[in-house]
Amino acid sequence: MKSILAALLAVTQANVHEYWAEHNYLCNVCENSVQFVIAGGDMDDFQACTDGQDREFSTVCTKIRAQQQEVLTMQAESGMNSYQICEQLNFCGDWEDDDLDKSWVWDQQIINTINNDPSSTWKAALPKQFEGWTLGAIRKTKLGTIVDPDHKYKLPYKQEPTDAEVRALPTDFSTIDEWPYCASITGHIRDQSSCGSCWAFGSTEAFNDRLCISNVTSSTDTFLQLMSTEDTNSCCSGASCGFSNGCNGGQPTAAWQWFESAGCPSGGDYSDEGKTDTCEPYSLPPCAHHVTNASYTPCPTSEYHTPKCVSECTNKGYSKTWKDDKHYAGKAYSLRSVNSIMQDLVEYGSVTAAFTVYQDFLSYKSGVYVHKTGSALGGHAIKIIGYGTENGVDYWLCNNSWNDTWGDNGFFKIKKGVNECGIESDVSSGNPKS
Repeated sequence: MKSILAALLAVTQANVHEYWAEHNYLCNVCENSVQFVIAGGDMDDFQACTDGQDREFSTVCTKIRAQQQEVLTMQAESGMNSYQICEQLNFCGDWEDDDLDKSWVWDQQIINTINNDPSSTWKAALPKQFEGWTLGAIRKTKLGTIVDPDHKYKLPYKQEPTDAEVRALPTDFSTIDEWPYCASITGHIRDQSSCGSCWAFGSTEAFNDRLCISNVTSSTDTFLQLMSTEDTNSCCSGASCGFSNGCNGGQPTAAWQWFESAGCPSGGDYSDEGKTDTCEPYSLPPCAHHVTNASYTPCPTSEYHTPKCVSECTNKGYSKTWKDDKHYAGKAYSLRSVNSIMQDLVEYGSVTAAFTVYQDFLSYKSGVYVHKTGSALGGHAIKIIGYGTENGVDYWLCNNSWNDTWGDNGFFKIKKGVNECGIESDVSSGNPKS
C-alpha cells in the first residue's frame, strides 16, 4: 500500500493549484471521478468529463482514468472515502494563502505606477469598496471562474463571420444604445457579494440581455425581468454543469449549456427579495469590510456558503411557479476570434467572457485597462456589452458584478484585439429558445 501511495504522490505532486477556484475545482472533479470508479464505473464511460466539444476538458479526469485500478486498491485496502483518496493524490486539501492573506488591496504604489505613467491608457484609484480587504480575500470571494486551459469547459465554436459581415460592422457599438428599451437590463450592474459566483453572473446576465433584446417589439412590450443568478449559482453544479461549485467557482460556458436543458427563472438582486414581480432573487446581501453606506452589511470573515438549490420561487407572492417561469437557451456556443465576438454582439447582444485578474485591475477607475503591475490573482467572468476606441486604443466595454461603487460606476473598458489578460480566448454565448 505504501509503495502505491508513494508512486501516485510522485506523479501528482504538482496538482495543487495557485488559484482558489481551480483549487476547489480539482478536488470536486477528483471526488466525482473517484466516486464513479468506486461505484464500479469505467472512466472511459464517464461522460461528465466531456464538454460541448466532445473533448475531455480536465486533466484531472485523464489522471484518474490512468490510475483507476490504484484508486480501487486504495479504497479496498484502506477504506478511504473519495475525499481522502483525492487528498492522498494531492487533488484535495486545505487552502493556504498566507502571503496574500497579509497583503492589502489598497496599495498606493500601484496607484502611483499607473497614474504617473504618461503612456498609461487608464486611471487608478484606491477602491473604496475594498478598503480593509486583503488580496487573499479577493481570491476567495470575488474570483470564481476557471481560466486554466487544462480545465476549461468549451462549447462548439460558432462559424466565423464572412469578410462582408466584418466590413459591415460598426466601429463603435453598445447594446445599451442599440436596444434602448432594454437599457435597464443591459446596463444594470449587479453585486455577487462575498461569493465566487462571478461565473454564474457573467453567464446569466448575458442570457438575460438576449432574452430582452430578442423580445423587443415596442417600448410597452419588452421583456424587462432580471433573471436569477441565484438559481444558476445554486443549481448549475457538479457533473451536470462542468463541475461548477457555486460560491467556490465554476464554468460560465457550462452554465450556457445548462440554460439549454434546465433554463433559468426570473430573480433579480438581493433588494428584490419579498417582491411579487419576480421568482428567485439573489439571497446574498451586498457587503463591505468597512461599512460606509447603510445599504452594505459587514462582509463575513470568509465567503458565504452557496445557497441551497430549490425548485420553487422564494418570493411567495409571485404569480408563476418556478417551473413555469423558466426561460431556455437555444444552442450555446463559444466564439474564437475578435471578429466573431464583435459580429455576435452586433447581431444578438451581450456575450460572456472570462479573463485573469491581476492586482492592478482591482484599482481600475477609468480609461482602457491594460495590465501593468501586480501578480495574477485568479479568473473572473463578466459581461461584454460593446466595443469602441478611446484615444486611439480599441476596447471592450464590460459590466462587472462588484456593484456600482467599483470602477467606472460598475463598468470597465479593457483593451481589445490583443487578448488582454486572456479575455478573447474564453467568450461564450447562446440565443433564447424561440
